[in-house]
Amino acid sequence: MYEIEKIFNRIIQRVNINLRDLTFDVSPFVKDHINLEKMSEFYAFYGITADIPLNLKFIHSGLAGSYFLGNCRISDSLLYKSDIRGDELKRKGDTFQYKHFSIDLAKDELIDIETSALIKTLVHNYSHDPETPERFFIKDTLALDYSNIHGAPSDGCFLGSFATIDLTTMRDCVIGPYSYIQAGEINHLNVEPGTIWVNSPGQFNFLYQYPTKRLKQYIHCSPEKGPTGLLIDFIEARKDAFNTIFDAANLEDTIKVPENASLDRYAVVLPSTTISENVLVAQRAYLENSYLGRGANAQEHCFIINSRLEGGNVTAHGAKIIEADLDEGVFVGFNSFLFGKPEHRLIIGKGCVIMPHTIIDSEETLSIPQDTLVWGLVTNQQELQENSISLENLKKIETHTNQGNMFFEGSGSTFVQAFKDRIQHILEVNGAFFHEHNNNVKGHAQNNRKLSLNNIQPFLFGNMQGVYPDITILP
Repeated sequence: MYEIEKIFNRIIQRVNINLRDLTFDVSPFVKDHINLEKMSEFYAFYGITADIPLNLKFIHSGLAGSYFLGNCRISDSLLYKSDIRGDELKRKGDTFQYKHFSIDLAKDELIDIETSALIKTLVHNYSHDPETPERFFIKDTLALDYSNIHGAPSDGCFLGSFATIDLTTMRDCVIGPYSYIQAGEINHLNVEPGTIWVNSPGQFNFLYQYPTKRLKQYIHCSPEKGPTGLLIDFIEARKDAFNTIFDAANLEDTIKVPENASLDRYAVVLPSTTISENVLVAQRAYLENSYLGRGANAQEHCFIINSRLEGGNVTAHGAKIIEADLDEGVFVGFNSFLFGKPEHRLIIGKGCVIMPHTIIDSEETLSIPQDTLVWGLVTNQQELQENSISLENLKKIETHTNQGNMFFEGSGSTFVQAFKDRIQHILEVNGAFFHEHNNNVKGHAQNNRKLSLNNIQPFLFGNMQGVYPDITILP
């Protein structure tokens, strides 16, 4: 285990050096909660498809249980059950538009992970940093369970459990558990747990802060116990279903999938689930007794249980939907936890936007009207009124407003349009609108059907135990 321990200690030192001005020490959060012995117990795997450039380089790293797709370079890093999904990276010859700049790409974009530890972390999308249009870098960074690094280059940062950085370049920052940040660029910030911040300078600024005591019952990360709370308990209760699909070399199909839809080999599907046309189900998604209508998607680490999605629904990375009925076109943001009950079913109307990192834990039957924005912590009708606004009323705001712990300033109409445009884009790239007879461009739901998966193994003994051989994989 000598080499893997040396890599791990170097990562901790590099992250702490970057966070020295914040006087933040990552050691207590990882030393007793990351078991290096497990790094030699799992294989890593990568996908091959004719639609996505292949160029993988693994150098002096541990990759246990991790998944790779596209152009990736991993050096002196530890990745444990992480998903590095490069299917949306920019391509050579593309033009990247940033404000008034049109940036031509001279080569394919690369995800470059160096001296970092990513534990059950998702890396996806493409870099939105105009200074590095061909390199999505993650350097000297440590990210814990079920965090998302989405189109967000990172240098010298720590992400607590269930944190998300979205379309934001960050340097020397601490992102607290269950925080969601989309702010373009941030530096030297220590973000409190449960901070939801969407900022487009000069256009709009949305800020919500979870009540500290109430958030702790859902997710809390301490040096003494590591990540704890209902979110962790919910996932742990279902981990055996994932062990089954990763342990088996071959699995029989448990469900019929339309030819224009895609069900990942490493997703869990339990009876009685229906997958309709143009549906995308990504790796590590969990579906049970649910209906996914035409063009819906379930992205990585999603759980959809005893629920019905009518179609055109986006269930973003890490979102969980239980005992709920969603009408068409509902967006459920990153790591949201929609927890209806059999006796208190959750009903969400057409075109609603559930903000990233929203918790709806219903103590009574809740029905959300169509075209409503919802955020924060909701358990009853009174809290729903405090933590929601109709999209039409939000469009009318031109200065500022606040409701409970939420503050908004800027143009409400611009904020709504930005969300609508992004939802449309997600559905398009996932193939939700594909129609064979109209010659529509295929998306992930269609292209992923042609994905083949290959395994790679670590050293199983000696000083190199848990480390993978240096290897380059090309077409």
